Amino acid sequence: MNMTQQLQRARAQYLSRRWFLRDCGVGLAGIAAGSLLAAETGAKPTTSENPLAPRQPHFPAKAKRVIYIFQAGAPSHLELFDNKPELTKHNGQLPPAELLKGYRAAFINPNSALLGPKFKFARHGQCGMELSEVLPHMSKIADDVCLIRTMQTEAVNHAPAQIMMNSGSQQFGRPSFGSWTTYGLGSESADLPGFVVLTSAKGTSGGASNYGCGFLPTMYGGTPFRSAGDPVLYLSNPKGIDPETQRASLDALNRLNDLALQSTADPEIAARIQSYEMAYRLQTSAPELMDLGQESKETLDKFGIKNPKDPSFARNCLLARRLIERGVRFVQLFHEAWDQHGNLTAGVKQNALDTDQASAALVTDLKERGLLKDTIVIWGGEFGRTPMVQGGNDGRDHHNRCFSLWLAGGGLKAGHVHGQTDELGFNVATDPVHIHDLHATLLHLLGFDHTRLTFRFQGRDYRLTDVHGQVVKEILS
Repeated sequence: MNMTQQLQRARAQYLSRRWFLRDCGVGLAGIAAGSLLAAETGAKPTTSENPLAPRQPHFPAKAKRVIYIFQAGAPSHLELFDNKPELTKHNGQLPPAELLKGYRAAFINPNSALLGPKFKFARHGQCGMELSEVLPHMSKIADDVCLIRTMQTEAVNHAPAQIMMNSGSQQFGRPSFGSWTTYGLGSESADLPGFVVLTSAKGTSGGASNYGCGFLPTMYGGTPFRSAGDPVLYLSNPKGIDPETQRASLDALNRLNDLALQSTADPEIAARIQSYEMAYRLQTSAPELMDLGQESKETLDKFGIKNPKDPSFARNCLLARRLIERGVRFVQLFHEAWDQHGNLTAGVKQNALDTDQASAALVTDLKERGLLKDTIVIWGGEFGRTPMVQGGNDGRDHHNRCFSLWLAGGGLKAGHVHGQTDELGFNVATDPVHIHDLHATLLHLLGFDHTRLTFRFQGRDYRLTDVHGQVVKEILS
């Protein structure tokens, strides 16, 4: 074989290889992704199967849905959940030098004076849970709540701390807890998204990364519902488009997408088909969902809703119950109003007034309807507040070494307080719970081994807890 023939043969082989990688690579990647998805969830998806169809977890679960009330801005554990008489005793004094060794606050000089709690505490329920006077409604559900006083995180500023609390990482681009939940379990709703987001007060510092799907297929991301107008933008048909025309157009588009899906097995095409169909069904289901006029006056009064059409945190709490009744897997409420660097006393009091009644009513309402036993309710922010003062004599800085949150429902120990902080509420004294531990525990309650719920991305198997996390067995019932 002469040199020319050798070059021609090599070129033909090169072109063949290049054609294969170019034209078949996407299809193989899609097939691989589909295989991974099936392996992790136990499902056997086909190109025509609904990617959000309900799936079985790794083992029998205590809970099958989640309502996450995210109180962004960082509620002060010292004013709400963690009474510190010693902090009152040492009010105005400098903290011990050994306490501040290696410590760095977000804004203030750590060597600032100590600030005693602004509110009185009392014990409530048969469990004797100690709670602030600004939480009269939560005090009534103390025996239904599991209070963790020893949460910890690495982040010290709002955006990275919120993203870490929701995705297990301070970096943008990781899937949120809600997305991992819908990825693992699918959804029981045919007419609503599997993961719905409701916002009151103002938007969160971490933005859409708090409920995004990251590198998971798009269908697992949170869908924000608006509090006024169409729940989802452009849900209503434009003028001149009747239902028959819309259905015919959607059918034609779906046929084209289905041909592409069968050819490439690209999971994003499946997500596109699913989103188009979901949007079509939402035109009927969303208005009915958002109509709180169907609820009794007794229910509206229990949540503190005066006008069911007015946007509010209370309205979102009631919507959360209505969403899970309709099969939605994960509902997340965002309420960013807790960043009291100053005006602490009035700010905490107002925030508690805005959120306490509806939060407690949600737990009570779920319990009365038999839904609490397999629904996890979470209430908390991204970190706590310093025992030291900021802003004169009425403010606190960010504090990541310990903070509080509470949970209720599916498989959690009711009327239980987990962990203790030191006498000044500065460090964890016993039973620390890192965010990774919390995520591992929540996934366990949903029926998942957190080390096995993974998704391969860029050559690595990712999970919500990264390479960390231990199930906190002490808070399980």
